[in-house]
Amino acid sequence: MPITNDTSPHHKPVHPIPETILEEPGTSSTSSSGTCINSGRPRTSIPVLTPEDESTDASSKPLTDIKFPSLLPPNPPLRILCVFHKNDAVIEAFLNACHRLDIEHTIAKSTESAIDEFQNVTTGGHHIIAVDGRYPKIIDAESFGRSMRTTKGSQHTTMVAIVKKGAFDKDDTLAHSYLEVGYNRCMVESPHVSHCSSELRQIMHSLVRPQYVISTQQALYMALHRAKEAILITDDTLRTQYANKATERLLNMKLDEIVNRTLSELTTSDVKGLLAQTNRFREYDGLITLSRKSQTESITVHVKAAPITCVGRTPTHLVIVLDSPTSADGITNKDTLQMVPQSKEAQPRGSLHSIRRGSFDIRSVASDGLRRTSLAKLSSLPLEAPITKVVNILTQVQENCSQEESKLLDRAMEFLKREGLYSPQMKEICPQDPVATDLIGALLTQGPTNVLSSRRSSNDSIIRSGRQSASSGSASKTKVPTQLSELMETALEWDFEIFKLEDMTEKRPLVYLGMELLRRFDVFNTFNCDETTFKSWLIVIEAHYHSANTYHNSTHAADVMQATACYLQQLSVRESKIMDEMDEATALIAAATHDIDHPGRSSAFLCNSGNPLSLLYNDICVLESHHAATTFRLTLSDEKINIFKNLDRETYKLARQIIIDMILATEMTRHFEHLAKFVSVFGTDVETKEFQQNDVDDNQILVRRMMIKCADVSNPTRPLKFCVEWSRRIAEEYFMQTDEEKRRGLPIVMPMFDRTTCSISKSQIGFIEYIIQDMMHAWDGFIEMPEIIQYMEFNYTQWKLYEEQGIKTLSDIKRKQMSITSNSLSQQMLEEML
Repeated sequence: MPITNDTSPHHKPVHPIPETILEEPGTSSTSSSGTCINSGRPRTSIPVLTPEDESTDASSKPLTDIKFPSLLPPNPPLRILCVFHKNDAVIEAFLNACHRLDIEHTIAKSTESAIDEFQNVTTGGHHIIAVDGRYPKIIDAESFGRSMRTTKGSQHTTMVAIVKKGAFDKDDTLAHSYLEVGYNRCMVESPHVSHCSSELRQIMHSLVRPQYVISTQQALYMALHRAKEAILITDDTLRTQYANKATERLLNMKLDEIVNRTLSELTTSDVKGLLAQTNRFREYDGLITLSRKSQTESITVHVKAAPITCVGRTPTHLVIVLDSPTSADGITNKDTLQMVPQSKEAQPRGSLHSIRRGSFDIRSVASDGLRRTSLAKLSSLPLEAPITKVVNILTQVQENCSQEESKLLDRAMEFLKREGLYSPQMKEICPQDPVATDLIGALLTQGPTNVLSSRRSSNDSIIRSGRQSASSGSASKTKVPTQLSELMETALEWDFEIFKLEDMTEKRPLVYLGMELLRRFDVFNTFNCDETTFKSWLIVIEAHYHSANTYHNSTHAADVMQATACYLQQLSVRESKIMDEMDEATALIAAATHDIDHPGRSSAFLCNSGNPLSLLYNDICVLESHHAATTFRLTLSDEKINIFKNLDRETYKLARQIIIDMILATEMTRHFEHLAKFVSVFGTDVETKEFQQNDVDDNQILVRRMMIKCADVSNPTRPLKFCVEWSRRIAEEYFMQTDEEKRRGLPIVMPMFDRTTCSISKSQIGFIEYIIQDMMHAWDGFIEMPEIIQYMEFNYTQWKLYEEQGIKTLSDIKRKQMSITSNSLSQQMLEEML
């Protein structure tokens, strides 16, 4: 409804029309709502000039003399969402005040229904939310405030908490705690309608109206974002506060690489003159030379800078407009901006000659001409694969090398033209070691053959049936929350007690640990989604892990998620930021879901047995494709658990792409391919390299893939007692698969995992030697996390010792586990070894 200046609902509405009035320095400043505020002098209203009234020589006036038209904010009928559990005199007075002021109100009796009401497409989006915070056991106002502020569309909603009258007398920090979680005002309870009306009127004038003005500014930001001119806004020290899309293209940088950098860091020109002139309320008009990221050349642009006073009497910001780049001779190239960013490969290339330069056979000469013609046609196409670029570069090198060198380059290019450039090649595995040959061959092969893939790291929701829950026996119910709280404090430590959490939560660790990690990395705000939705989502995700499996269960999913969080924490301390908030959020989600609905059998088993999943996915990446598809099928099937519901279309597409790619990266058949690519890029000092933007995007993909791969098979890099328990669990699951293959007459995927003949110790030795060792050394070299190498080397030594001692079977491993009494013992042994 229109906001009135009288309690009568029939009073004529007063529409707030903000006016941006710029006066001479020292006279006044402009408020956020656009009305002029004078210092102790009578206020004189100056109307906004229309284009017809504006002086024709306005461009020649000082900037402070120019009047700008205002963007009028909306003035909709007010609607208020009341989160009240029950009615009493205070609530009745508040509702009567809403009636008196003609404020449409909706009542919700729980926080869950309140969020649903606010998110309702047709009736939601209330302007004010009033929460009864007097009874925290019934309505947890602080928790609701946090959840509401992560809900889409709530950033400009005014939130009010109704508190008890004596609350402020007893606790002077109460208001601060409410403000911290997102409330705008605390309103003391009162049974008087006039008091409530007065409070609401103040809230409407001091909070709601300014929010209208602030929200309207989004239209201006959209206009700036879509403008063809490159626009920068800096503070009075020339530190960048805003950059539009055209500026990103011009500088070949992302927004977060521009904001908070000074203009002197973006240009090679002296900016002292610009700063000196604009500080005197004058516009600057001149040339500056910009340095573009990842490119050696600089570009000279024409720049106009205008000072703006937002608060006080001196300039607080500068609006800088960058024109089209200018060449060295001063001629503006209008096409340059349209071409930015373009890699050097997009420029016309020279003629490409035949690779076979030493042959004079007439057929070779003829084919040479055809090849040059074909290459010339390919060069003119706008599409070019990276491998084609490499071949073109090598071809150009051949023009100035000897005949012998040309032959070597010929051989190199023949290899480059083959498919499967990074396909795994079996080497350095002694034929005398059948255990390693069987294990690695099974892990790296997929398809309906006798030796098929068995994905060690695929997570199926399963928990060892023989493990008793500690919380169901001796632990009392009153102690569990305290114990859980203490355990959650160590959620980002590498020796986190995952099996203790499994016992305390009665085999539901993913919900508890997942919520803690999502909160630690602020995923709720990143996805603009409330905690209730995420918790409901985790409950559904965990329910679709099979607790009948001994390894691939929700405990393993929680363990992989925890390892991913540890890696993310380590990456966050690097000087160069590798992962942004969306990368971190999607990585944790991918880790939690990467083995959802795993049947406890490998992809090769599913292919051999004609499982419907193998038919659906054509025997290719069966399990991982199923995990990714199930993740999105479940999440999108119910709005109450749809954690993506508040993301815009482009952000959702990006999040979906990252999650699917990370889940598919856990397929072991492409292990060596991913590892080889990662080492080829990050095998040397990355900090000294300059990457093109496409290279940066590709490198982030490599990092995300390697991160989830290392987290998925992190068992050998954990403390010994965890490593042994995980090894026992995976062996039991593989034994069960072999038992079923024998029973059904199917091909044996992993002959070595026969419970009557298998040596678990030897299988772990081979697994560490040929899969884990190289990958973890490469990963440690990138993130600098030496404890994973120390634990891996110690565990490797212990497995060798166990093999020498004859500790091979499941019963042997179980007896050995009893001697590994605590993590402190493992740590002590590790320190003695080091």
